[in-house]
Amino acid sequence: MVQFNSLLIAFLAVFAFRSMVQLGLNRLNISHLRKRGGEVPPAFQGSVDGEKLARISAYTADSSNYGMVVTVFSQVLLLAILLSGFLPWLSETVGRWQPGFIVRGLAFFAVLGLISNLLHIPFGLYSTFVVEDRYGFNTRSLRLWFTDWIKGMAISAILSGILLLLLLALLSYLKSTWWLWAWVVIGMFELIMLWAYPVLIAPLFNKFEPIVNEKLKDRILSLVGKAGLRVRGVFQMDAGKRSKHTNAYFTGIGRTKRIVLFDTLLASHPEEEIISVLAHEVGHWKKKHVLKQLVVLEILSLFGLYLVAKLLNWTFMYQTFGFGEPVAYVGLFLVGTLMSPLGYFIRPLGSAISRKFEREADAVAVTLMGTAKPIRDALRRLATENLANLVPHPFYAWFYYSHPPPIERISRLEDMGGGGL
Repeated sequence: MVQFNSLLIAFLAVFAFRSMVQLGLNRLNISHLRKRGGEVPPAFQGSVDGEKLARISAYTADSSNYGMVVTVFSQVLLLAILLSGFLPWLSETVGRWQPGFIVRGLAFFAVLGLISNLLHIPFGLYSTFVVEDRYGFNTRSLRLWFTDWIKGMAISAILSGILLLLLLALLSYLKSTWWLWAWVVIGMFELIMLWAYPVLIAPLFNKFEPIVNEKLKDRILSLVGKAGLRVRGVFQMDAGKRSKHTNAYFTGIGRTKRIVLFDTLLASHPEEEIISVLAHEVGHWKKKHVLKQLVVLEILSLFGLYLVAKLLNWTFMYQTFGFGEPVAYVGLFLVGTLMSPLGYFIRPLGSAISRKFEREADAVAVTLMGTAKPIRDALRRLATENLANLVPHPFYAWFYYSHPPPIERISRLEDMGGGGL
């Protein structure tokens, strides 16, 4: 039986405070939008009219409120799992099925993952066929949605199962140093995924073809060569069969490094703007942002695994949630759950670093293009096409935004002429 003690009280207090902050920030942002969202900002004069502005405001409110409903549901579900005694029952049940530690651990996490994914199906359907459909973004059929869901579930189960199997094996056979070897394994796994995603996983969902426009391809390769980078190809992706949102990205490492353009981007943007968007992505590689993010993640991962190792045999934690003795695979879940509310409050740091990287990539794009106009026009068009919130509350943007808000970003570009690589 769950014990109402100091640990549980502290966890619930932090958990509730995080939920209040999330709800408060969402309400603050929507309130700010209602006050400021009725007037077209100077940076968007001529590209956004009153009707478009109203759609932007409505889409922002609907998608934000939907996101909060999903967040609240997920948190209520987690509390129900923690406080109902379900975890001890599940651990005992899988123990009767299979006495082996590793198989018990895999079954334990598989049941939790299956419950969460099944219960979130209605939310995924609502997002796609109500919110996204209402604003003209969704092009996905119900059959394709469920096909994607099944594929996603299968791939997630295989990959997470492999990683969890390795972690449980290390836990079982290397009692004191498992966390250090787990850090090595996780790092290698992440690198393998970076290499494998473009060639093994992404093609399971989308069709990738060499870009048809040879002139555009030559300009892209010239741009990449100018920046001193090498890629294995330039591809267009059939994103339009799922959504009308537009984007482009670099992906892969080593021999799988490639440029991917959404077909929706190719259809809706002038060539110069497409080149500038890719110049921005080149900027991320030129400034080694991916490498820097990996280094930070690996440092945090090492610290996190060390903390897990220290807490994994904490009997008081297990007793709090209804266990008579430590169960290592349950401990992995409990430590992660207890730490997650605290982790939420370091999010602004990650957001600030990401925004810094985006500004640096914009500067590289300006240098490569020789002018700020193409990237500025592209960002303006991307913001309006994707119905991005043009006037987020400053505090909300500071807390959550991985990119500078559109007005700030475009205003900064208007002041730029060139920049150094």
